[in-house]
Amino acid sequence: MSLFSPIQLRSLTLKNRIAVSPMQQYSAKNGVPGNWHLVHLGSRAVGGAGLILTECTAVSPEGLATLNDVGIWNDEQKNAWKNIVDFVHEQDAKIGIQLWHSGGKGSLKHPNERMKPLSEEEGGWTVKSSSARDFNGVFAEELTIPEIHELKVKFVQAAFRAVDAGFDTIELHAGHGYLFHQFYSAVINKRHDEYGGSFENRIRFLVETVQEIRKAIPESMPLLVRISAVDYIESEEAWTLEDSIALSEILKENGVDFITASGGGFTNVSKDRVFPGYQVPFAKAIKEQTGILTGAVGMITEAQQANDIISNEEADLIIIAREHLRDPYFAIHSAKELDIETEIPWQYKRAF
Repeated sequence: MSLFSPIQLRSLTLKNRIAVSPMQQYSAKNGVPGNWHLVHLGSRAVGGAGLILTECTAVSPEGLATLNDVGIWNDEQKNAWKNIVDFVHEQDAKIGIQLWHSGGKGSLKHPNERMKPLSEEEGGWTVKSSSARDFNGVFAEELTIPEIHELKVKFVQAAFRAVDAGFDTIELHAGHGYLFHQFYSAVINKRHDEYGGSFENRIRFLVETVQEIRKAIPESMPLLVRISAVDYIESEEAWTLEDSIALSEILKENGVDFITASGGGFTNVSKDRVFPGYQVPFAKAIKEQTGILTGAVGMITEAQQANDIISNEEADLIIIAREHLRDPYFAIHSAKELDIETEIPWQYKRAF
């Protein structure tokens, strides 16, 4: 098995094990993806990646992190996504949408303005989380139980639109300190109802959302979830790899087909913990302990490195972010380096 072996997820066949990681582009207006997103995602499909994952896509206006993020809560957004989906499919690649709600990490300015809190005059909004608390200068109110139920409905509505737009798969973003993570990590979740306290209660919002989406989408469509496998916080309340293994088993039982094992989201990760492939052990442990397919992330930048992860069965898919920004044709270049035959768009063959 190699980086260029096909992989099957329900009825979906990916031509290789290379995926483009979700990466926020902060380039949308009113949540509508535009030409930038078409070129950003389309060029990586031209470059040979088997699976393209969109940046985190809000299921409601309040789920945005900034006013420049994308969404899929209305039909204008859905139709714009369809244009991108169609182009990716023309390149013999598959595309998934990452559905998301920022929770308390919202109402922020553009990164060029250092993501400072938005004032009401600037279009800021009231953010809500599992518990009332400050998120770096933005105070989040605690979600009520009716609001939690309404959010599940919004995720399902977004999933319906994703199916209509022609996406091949759906991924829930349940990591990096965003809303689902704000529920399952006891560092943030201080609730005293059925959505807080015990492990089972803290994962309830995510599991119930998975159950509702699984019922709503076609049986043939794979459902993916990205989690933060650890919090990278020294605390008895911190989320651990053992927690992630237990969560992954429950998600698998409820129809999830694939786990991307990332980490962190509430604090900066110390530099001594960051090195090539530093999060691969999370994917390996979850894969070995649960049998679910997993994706590896975290400073995977070279073809041989990626190929070794697959051939050693540490993960099933390599989900590459920044190296795809540096090199949209990472997949084609990797095939050349590994001396593996791969399809190259006829328009570009003269260069390879």
